[in-house]
Amino acid sequence: MRGILRLACVLMVGTLCACATVRAPPPAAGQAWDVRRPQLQAREHFDLKGRVAVAAGNEGFNARLLWRQTGTRSNVALDSPLGAGGVQITADGTSLSVVTSKGDHLDNEAARSELATRLGFDPPIGSLRFWVLGVPDPATPAQQTLDNQQRLASLQQDGWQVVYDGYMSVNGEWLPSRVTLQRAGVRVRLVVDGWTS
Repeated sequence: MRGILRLACVLMVGTLCACATVRAPPPAAGQAWDVRRPQLQAREHFDLKGRVAVAAGNEGFNARLLWRQTGTRSNVALDSPLGAGGVQITADGTSLSVVTSKGDHLDNEAARSELATRLGFDPPIGSLRFWVLGVPDPATPAQQTLDNQQRLASLQQDGWQVVYDGYMSVNGEWLPSRVTLQRAGVRVRLVVDGWTS
């Protein structure tokens, strides 16, 4: 009887130890790019929280970034450290609006001009919603390079070079965690702290 009790205890402890070390598996490596790309391009809802560093010419800045995508509408908030300034951007593919830290509301061409002045370049807002997900904008041709897990490693599109320096596991799939965008005289580095979708 004691032998049976000992065996039962050993099995229980072994089972508990095994349960304590089981972790959720990472996303499956190597899912075909031809499957992943259209799924990500069709995604209409996500939230991204992170940090961005911009260098344009001799100017530069760092900011916190909050991005909420709802359908075709992108809502982007850039806040400088310690709350010193910021901008709220809303774009839906056909229109663009900006609300400055002073509360000024600008639309379309005035909004584009304000963004170009504040950032030091004209940001590719329409394409960014795809680039942050790790896929090209389906509206224009692109040159793509994949890594060994069928994820985008780099992208050339509309005069921009986009490099994916890291990915994170989010609900069973890989999404970018570090992205660098470059074109003549401009470098933008994005570090993603978290995704929700």
